[in-house]
Amino acid sequence: MTALATLQPVQPVTLEGEHVRLEPLSMAHVDALVAASSEDRSNYQWTFVPEGEDATCEYVSAALELAARSAAVPFATVHRATGRVVGSTRFANFEFLGWPPSSPHYRGEGVPDGVEIGWTWLAASVQRTPVNTEAKWLMLRHAFASWGVRVVRLNTDRRNVRSRAAIERIGGRLDGVIRANRAASDGAVRDTATYSIIESEWPAADAALRARLA
Repeated sequence: MTALATLQPVQPVTLEGEHVRLEPLSMAHVDALVAASSEDRSNYQWTFVPEGEDATCEYVSAALELAARSAAVPFATVHRATGRVVGSTRFANFEFLGWPPSSPHYRGEGVPDGVEIGWTWLAASVQRTPVNTEAKWLMLRHAFASWGVRVVRLNTDRRNVRSRAAIERIGGRLDGVIRANRAASDGAVRDTATYSIIESEWPAADAALRARLA
């Protein structure tokens, strides 16, 4: 457990690695996101990815409204080698367990006990590259080291075999399938496969991710 005095509240942050920089999402990213999402869209069957300027403006605006309420921390994903914005991802669905300040489990004001990583999409040109792996590692490291969370959750459409395999590769363990849980990108009501990495599992997941990136 990270020392309580060093834990940070939910706030915008920039996370940077060797391959990718995650910077706070803004309306200034709209044009670049439109370009990124206009590449080959064949792998977006199970992922909602805005298409065109109007949809992307709406997508970014909705994310920023959540950020203004500290209900999400959305990022633009920047490929460091080219400087291009190649997608987006975010923290959301923060969990606060309501510990009183007298409890040894108290996290501090505005410090979450858990968080979901999701709403992730990438341009076709950087899929199956280190970009997504490093982005997930940066986010997991921030969640466990800077917030000291007890759990990180990762959810995906039950039918999304590719996404489920990717989550399992970074250490996510299947908690179960929640039926009729969310709106699916294809207009259906989706069943959600929900995964998690808990605090005690993070050191092993961290080591495995570092090895993959190396």
